[in-house]
Amino acid sequence: MALTIHAADELRYSWGDSGPGSNSGSGSVKGGAVAVEGDRVAATGSLAELRERFPGARVRVWPGVLGPGLVHRGVVPDAPTPRERVHALLKLGAVAVSAQYADTAELRAAAERTDVVVLADPAPRVIRPTGRADLAVFDEDGVCVATVCAGRLVHRRR
Repeated sequence: MALTIHAADELRYSWGDSGPGSNSGSGSVKGGAVAVEGDRVAATGSLAELRERFPGARVRVWPGVLGPGLVHRGVVPDAPTPRERVHALLKLGAVAVSAQYADTAELRAAAERTDVVVLADPAPRVIRPTGRADLAVFDEDGVCVATVCAGRLVHRRR
C-alpha cells in the first residue's frame, strides 16, 4: 500500500474548542507532517523525521496549518445535488457531519460514498497514530487549502 506524507508549516494534533483559526490546539509541530497509509495515520512528526523513516513515500507540502479534518455542526450547504452538497463540506475542511443535518437518505448515501462520517454525537477530531486519516490544511486567512478524508485527497485549492 502506498504511503503519502502530508506536511505543512505547522501540524496541530487538535484544534481545541476554537477551531482552526485559534492557537488553542493541544500540541503542535513547526514544519510538521503526517504519514498516511491507506485510510490510517502511520506516524506524525517533523517532515525531516518522516522523510527519513519513509524514504519512498510521496510527499505533499501544503502552505498553512495542517490539522484534523473538521466536524460540520450546521446545515449542509445548499447545492443542486447531494454529491455537490457533500463536496461543499469537503471544501470547508469537514470530514464529518452531525447526523441531524444529514437529514435525507440521499445526502447520507452521498456522504458514505465519499467516506464523510455522519455522527450522532459529534466530537472534535484529533490526529493520532493508527487513527483514521482525516486531515485539513488551512491558510493564514482560514481558507481550506486541502482536505484528506479516510486517507484520500478529496479537495485541494490551487
